[in-house]
Amino acid sequence: MKRGALLAVLPLVFGSAALLTQSSSGSQPPAAASTAVGTAQVESKGIPSQSDGDLWPSCWAGNDKLYAANGDGKGFSLDGDFADIAVSEITGTPGNLSGATISKGDQVGPVWSGAGYNRKPTGMVCVGDTMYLAVQDLALDFNDVPAATILKSTDHGRTWTWDKSRPMFSDHVFTTIWFADFGKGGSAAPDGYVYAYGLDGNWRDSFDDTVADPQSVFLARVPKGDVQNRGAWKFYTGAGWSSKLADRKPVLTDTRRLYAQTYGTNASNLSVISQGGVTYLPAQKRYVYTSWTEYTFEFYESPTPWGPWKHFLSKDFGGYPWSTAKYGGYGVTIPSKFVQPDGRTMYVQANVCPCGGGGIGTSVYNFNLRKLVLTPSDGTPAANLPGSDDLAAPSTGAVAISKSTQSGSLALMNDGARTGSESDFDDEVKGASWWGYEWPAKRKVNNVEFTSGAVSAEGGYFTGRPRVQVRRNGQWVEVGSQTVTPAYPGDVSAGANTTYTITFPVQETDGVRVVGLPGGTRSFSTVSELAVRYVSQLADGGFEGTGGGKPAWLFEGTAANGVDRGLGFAHSGANNGWIRCTCTGWSALYQTVPVVPGTTYTFGSWVNASANLPADQGRFGVRAGTQDLASKTFGAGTGYVHHEVSVKVPAGVHELTVYAGFNAPNKDTWIQVDDFTVS
Repeated sequence: MKRGALLAVLPLVFGSAALLTQSSSGSQPPAAASTAVGTAQVESKGIPSQSDGDLWPSCWAGNDKLYAANGDGKGFSLDGDFADIAVSEITGTPGNLSGATISKGDQVGPVWSGAGYNRKPTGMVCVGDTMYLAVQDLALDFNDVPAATILKSTDHGRTWTWDKSRPMFSDHVFTTIWFADFGKGGSAAPDGYVYAYGLDGNWRDSFDDTVADPQSVFLARVPKGDVQNRGAWKFYTGAGWSSKLADRKPVLTDTRRLYAQTYGTNASNLSVISQGGVTYLPAQKRYVYTSWTEYTFEFYESPTPWGPWKHFLSKDFGGYPWSTAKYGGYGVTIPSKFVQPDGRTMYVQANVCPCGGGGIGTSVYNFNLRKLVLTPSDGTPAANLPGSDDLAAPSTGAVAISKSTQSGSLALMNDGARTGSESDFDDEVKGASWWGYEWPAKRKVNNVEFTSGAVSAEGGYFTGRPRVQVRRNGQWVEVGSQTVTPAYPGDVSAGANTTYTITFPVQETDGVRVVGLPGGTRSFSTVSELAVRYVSQLADGGFEGTGGGKPAWLFEGTAANGVDRGLGFAHSGANNGWIRCTCTGWSALYQTVPVVPGTTYTFGSWVNASANLPADQGRFGVRAGTQDLASKTFGAGTGYVHHEVSVKVPAGVHELTVYAGFNAPNKDTWIQVDDFTVS
């Protein structure tokens, strides 16, 4: 059951962003994450055109014009009459479009299901200058799609023909149809087929559960000359193609539910598979499927029409009200005519019903475009060297990310100013907030400076401590051995415009984010600045770090080793490291530290050694590879003793290893270590 009072009468579900870490506990995992797309940015608002209507599936004909079909509007002839379906001919470029309505209503196609239904365009494809248009019967409450058929035009949309005896698809099966867009007249098609995608049940989440919510996308193909011949259609089975509709298998299934609970009356518990489009990008050799939910756009990519489809972006516009500065939309497509030659810059079409979304009215109820920029992943290993540079500065190619953003812009996160505030308040009762960056290629990182924004009883802070996650193979994973300075209080006393530095072991990654449970009565967090660095530092020098990833300290030798947690053996804080054995040979805890050649560093540590350790058999030091650069020996002690060495980094060396250990005398011998430092 869903809450959707605001939209009970709307012909739409507006786009919203999904989490790779889900926004609510118990939600299903997303489709596999993409590693082909490095970064993706889509604008928070569109470029309107002088048109009226929604949905707007389109195709680029051989005559170089764009054709699009709209529902419930006048199309591109604003002086004409309203129709439930209309087709327009469009010329120009984004921001400078013009057009005319060339057919509408009964000229276009029939309604098969009788009273209580009207016709809606769902997909359009151009085969040269022949056009095909998929039209469905949609219930007047927009929650039931029982039938669909394919119309044909050989005169650029002026007249249409179809089988008048019965619809091509019925019984709610494959009744929301769109086509793969292969560019001008289908010139980039890989073979002689038209590829058609279909949903069962409804065109998007069915708010009242009249029919099942679509969670899977199916695929069919048909020879280009037989698109209206239902007997020529074959459906993808997972292993091949079958003429039997019942043999079809999904090419994409995504069972996530977004916005499991909202604070107000906004719709909730939304499925993510909806009527959209698939566009082929020849320069990238990728197919992109554009879907949406009430509050998000959902993007997937694949190397073939049948998959594997992988999720690469959720753009979350938050719950209503929206504004003309930030809004989502529905019927999301990428018209191939506006894809730039490099295949990276393109335009997303999405529109908003006048009766929804915070009173933004008819300003976005039109053929409405916004820029989308996709940058492919670069598999080059990270090569950045330690230094003070902010790896998230605008010049680095970093793309700022968050669960959502109240203003629609994340520009303040890397503007160099620790003032101001951006919020992810979005009306969701959410279980995770995050702020971070993604890059097309990997970077080495080990330090994040998170500066909070405004805080109040309603939110703006994290409950508990924030954590750092990094992106590996498209998935977000938590980093181990994290420390936060100053200590994060986990409540409203975290304060506004306060900087917290999170350190952790070196990570080679193409994404980093600070994530946590948002606090307050409205569960949101804020940010004013987020800097990411790769610096010369020790990680978890006091063994107090938290996190589920690999530890900062590694071990060499045969002795037992570990961390005493809260046992009262620490030099400071709660914890300390230890090594112990009745054995022989060398054993040590060690850590590799990034450094700058030619720089002098001082390394320190506190060590406590047991009575059985012979004099000079313990050693604290620093090495480059296997070569010791500086060390100090020690023996048995009666408490913690501070040891310190200084080294000048040799030319061409960018990593040093700090260690503490001992040569065991075959007696029960131990050392305790704590508070390693580098300066």
